[in-house]
Amino acid sequence: MNENILHITNGGNLTGYLKDLSYAGDYLTWHEMLCEGPANRLINSDAFIKVRKDFLKECYAIEVDEYQYKKELHKLDDTDKYTEIVLWFEYDLFCHINMLAVLSLLNEKKINKPITLVCSGRIANEDSLKGLSELTPEQLDSHYKNRIKLTEEDKDIAVNIWQIYCGKDHNLLKKYITKKSSFEYLGICLKAHLERFPDSRSGLSTLEHNILSLLDKYEVKSKHHLLGYALNYQGYYGFGDIQLMRIIDNLAIFYVEENDTIKLNRKGHEVLLGHKNYALEINDNMIYGNVNRLDFQFNKKENKLIKTILHGD
Repeated sequence: MNENILHITNGGNLTGYLKDLSYAGDYLTWHEMLCEGPANRLINSDAFIKVRKDFLKECYAIEVDEYQYKKELHKLDDTDKYTEIVLWFEYDLFCHINMLAVLSLLNEKKINKPITLVCSGRIANEDSLKGLSELTPEQLDSHYKNRIKLTEEDKDIAVNIWQIYCGKDHNLLKKYITKKSSFEYLGICLKAHLERFPDSRSGLSTLEHNILSLLDKYEVKSKHHLLGYALNYQGYYGFGDIQLMRIIDNLAIFYVEENDTIKLNRKGHEVLLGHKNYALEINDNMIYGNVNRLDFQFNKKENKLIKTILHGD
């Protein structure tokens, strides 16, 4: 394998896996979760680092090691020695937002190298979508050999979407849902993102609705048990334990825990039927890029975000 390759991976687990399998080259591990919290358009800045550090500490009690963070990014300061940059990102929204940010950063730093993408998801003869770290060595090698070379248009699309994500009008993402590109799962992920905003009828996001539907469908013993179901049935979100548990905690008004079971209460059944909009009671004011989710609701009939009346201008 070519030793003049820079591998940019979606996390430490994959970096370790690739090194164990002797994928030669240098590694930059992208430790972020940009699908949640505020983000600046310019990634190569102290302002970007500060806003991310503050968010991760406040929301998830995660302490960012700024020295290690910058040390990792400094690997992009000397890219002349590389003949290719390989991105290793998966099919889900979590990975895609990070990937878009990486491509925007490469553009920001005016790095003009061939960029290829290894992206997992659907696997032949497999029922479920697979993350890169879940692939067998043979499957991973096949993905690597068939990696996709990104075109200039692909790179422009990524940069434009990142700019929109860090802007105020996420309806501008809609045109990219059906736009052809080398990003096989991009449209699905962008649709999933818009459906993270409260539904105009129930006030639930698609993910929140799915979690409460699990309580309606299965016998669940605890929040930890519910978390296991949520992880397995989240579709194209790719969220981790702490993200899903935050959402489960925010939905506490819809269920009761007693006698080693967790069940929907009256509100829970009502919200699944869409009888009332509970967005303000849930009060999840998570920021996506530069938009507060409570400022908009997703209207399924119009298939777009609409300004929340109570948060309108």
